[in-house]
Amino acid sequence: MDIITNDLYLNTKGFSDIHDITERVNHLIGESGFDEGFCHIFVVGSTASVSTMEFEPALVKDIKEKLENFASKNMRSHHSETWGDDNGFSHIRATFMGPGITVPIRNGNCILGTWQQIVILDHDNRPRKRHVIVQIAGKKKNED
Repeated sequence: MDIITNDLYLNTKGFSDIHDITERVNHLIGESGFDEGFCHIFVVGSTASVSTMEFEPALVKDIKEKLENFASKNMRSHHSETWGDDNGFSHIRATFMGPGITVPIRNGNCILGTWQQIVILDHDNRPRKRHVIVQIAGKKKNED
């Protein structure tokens, strides 16, 4: 089994801005030539997260509303009081959602549901350039 590590970058707006990166991940898997294995997607930083969802406008709006109910951008936080950056809510959202996911690969493709996409959520309180690591481990069909 071999491992290939790739870097993706994307510009985000913050406040749980959601980006579908499924096509970019699938492209990297195709370039790897691996037929079987797994792909780990990890966002660097403590104010962003990775998940899967049906990426469509109404659900994106629902997710943002629920995240605001869970940890409001206006909430009081010890972190914000200590550092003065008013982004304690973003750390809480990212911590509860997690920085990475692993997706299995079969026949050279991610195994995802019909309406399931891989997404990055930037929870910070300002625009960012996010760094995403896509690590693919696998083997080609003809390898033992």
